[in-house]
Amino acid sequence: MDAGSIAFGVAATALVLFMTPGLAFFYGGLVRAKSVISMMMMSFGSLGLIGVLWILYGYNMSAVDSPFAFAGNPFSDFGLSGLAAGETANTDFVGVAYGSTFAIITVALISGAIADRAKFGAWMLFAGVFATLGYFPIAAWVWGGGWIYSLGDMMGLPSVIDYAGGTAVHINAGAAALALAFVLGKRVGFAKGSHKPHNVPFVLLGAAILWFGWFGFNVGAEWLNEMGNAGLITINTIGATAAAVLAWLVVEKIKDGKPTAVGAASGAVAGLVAITPACANLTPGWALVLGVVAGAVCAIAIELKFKLGFDDSLDVVGIHLVGGLIGTLYLGFFATDTGLFLGGGGGQLLVQLIAALGAMVYAFIVAFVVGFAIEKTIGFRVKSEDELAGVDSIVHGEDAYAYEIEKV
Repeated sequence: MDAGSIAFGVAATALVLFMTPGLAFFYGGLVRAKSVISMMMMSFGSLGLIGVLWILYGYNMSAVDSPFAFAGNPFSDFGLSGLAAGETANTDFVGVAYGSTFAIITVALISGAIADRAKFGAWMLFAGVFATLGYFPIAAWVWGGGWIYSLGDMMGLPSVIDYAGGTAVHINAGAAALALAFVLGKRVGFAKGSHKPHNVPFVLLGAAILWFGWFGFNVGAEWLNEMGNAGLITINTIGATAAAVLAWLVVEKIKDGKPTAVGAASGAVAGLVAITPACANLTPGWALVLGVVAGAVCAIAIELKFKLGFDDSLDVVGIHLVGGLIGTLYLGFFATDTGLFLGGGGGQLLVQLIAALGAMVYAFIVAFVVGFAIEKTIGFRVKSEDELAGVDSIVHGEDAYAYEIEKV
């Protein structure tokens, strides 16, 4: 591969890696001042732990020889020593690094459901186990030759479309987040209007970094495809996201009377989530429609936690699970050439539905079992009095903001 393509791959990797600190700002701004460090540390903990696990054995697990295999052999090239000795190691390692950034942010996304009340050590244990049993196998299913990758061929239908992670990243993380919300239970004093964001500029900064990095997320894989769809993916990543911002604000204005900055940031993320699986397979006009649908529906979906009684602290379910489902299923109707309304039959919709449900159910079960086991052994949730005092000082011994009064 030529030097320019490799350079673009490195740049895309850096962009996606930067998304996790962006997520830390987005989540950190949404929580109270006394738990912002805890919230941001869960993202940075994912950066450290999942980055190491991916190099040790996660990459090996992300590809399979048979569509019926659960995952690749984690010890087939432990620590990537074999890959290092290959003739194409220079290019291969860029691909490995790029893949690691997807694994990192998928796990980090889950943490938004358990804000204000999780032990850091328990979170790190969950993150490592879930990455091993949850993300690495699903990545193999979607992109590494597994059953989702091969579903269309096995059924004599179009292949499942998931360009950049509707199932492997967002449905996966959203379903896991829902499971952990059930395991840890509600925050003390949880009610509509409680636990307001402590730093709205942080939220906007985080959303901006996410949108910036998302071009590495969506366009990045084109470095392996000779940049054949880079322009389409770029304009769709802008268009769907922008449309989702507007749709969310309109719904918010109708529903609550005022459009908010947090709503604009959340709408942007909802649009980014929805366009992720669909960015290379929609015309720009249909991408705009997808953004409108995702922004409007996710703005309504975040209210489900109050009606159904689960505390998804930062709306991972309402944005990532719902947005991921919308983007994945939307392709069944509007994917170029194969969508139900654009020249195809119902086959594309059927395989999209099976893939989405399969990833969702599996991720929920794994996260619930792992989270429940941690809660019943070492404990996942902090004590109520520690939650009220603030998890930053109790868990990390730090305060996000040091207020000092000068003595005269």
